[in-house]
Amino acid sequence: MPRTAGNKFLTLEDPVLIAQCEVDRYRSRGPGGQKRNKTSSAVRLRHGPTGLSVTATEERSQHINKGRAVRRLRRAIALNVRTDIDLTRYTPSELLSSCIVAKGQLQVGRRDGRYHPAVCEVLDLLEACRARVSETAKYVGVSTASLTKFIRKDPKLWERVNQMRAEAGVKPLR
Repeated sequence: MPRTAGNKFLTLEDPVLIAQCEVDRYRSRGPGGQKRNKTSSAVRLRHGPTGLSVTATEERSQHINKGRAVRRLRRAIALNVRTDIDLTRYTPSELLSSCIVAKGQLQVGRRDGRYHPAVCEVLDLLEACRARVSETAKYVGVSTASLTKFIRKDPKLWERVNQMRAEAGVKPLR
């Protein structure tokens, strides 16, 4: 996994993030009729700084597929690009703090622009805490149950956290 600042890519506007990518447009295979076979509607983004690659082929519109590919790239960066955190100097970012509601719950929806940067920071912190959710929750300022609930809501995030826990020799979350 790249050791760059994942959050710096996640806060970029879409055109700036796309400018960092090699963009491939090609003809997609599968159902969709004549239009799909004659136009290059599928989109692949290869992000140079991280080496991550994503595709979107579902729609017959290249514009819609490009938007989906950018969202998938943001997710891939959040899940896979880690930044080292010095726990002795760590305090939650303003963005992550803004996702904690009055009841001390970490709440931010997947369509919220803060979601992927929040996921990235939580995973960076989880890695610094050797994949221990309880310790990570203390640094974030929420309960272990709240952090687990946040992770559980996104199947890809849940899978990534359990992968990190396996790499650290810790039991998977259930």
